[in-house]
Amino acid sequence: MKQTGAEALHQGQSGNASLLTNACFAMSIQITDRAHDRIRTIARNEGVSLDSTYLRVAVVPGGCSGLTYDIGWDTTCRDSDRVLEAEGIQVLLDKRSFLYVQDSELDFTDGLDGDGFHFTNPQASRTCACGESFGM
Repeated sequence: MKQTGAEALHQGQSGNASLLTNACFAMSIQITDRAHDRIRTIARNEGVSLDSTYLRVAVVPGGCSGLTYDIGWDTTCRDSDRVLEAEGIQVLLDKRSFLYVQDSELDFTDGLDGDGFHFTNPQASRTCACGESFGM
């Protein structure tokens, strides 16, 4: 089933990517061109201004393997947040999530393998069969 809007943002492998970095922390995540295009499309369809709204990426307890990704819009940047930027998309991560997604890649697929956003995380020691959660 195809997901759009906020539903699609709440999905947790790869093409060309924009590198997101924060020099102070020398860590990075990548957003593939497909994910980047889909984020912009969802923002446009939902009337979200990427000039004043962040894409928050969080790692939260849940799923078969213990941890899952949570992606959504946020307009508040806390002092402890890490702010990364790639081609006009500002990404917020809390300190813990920032460490969990280091060197990961965010992609969007709409094929038979499943619709939605997917992370490829080299730190994950296990993932569940559906790919929605991971463990370290």
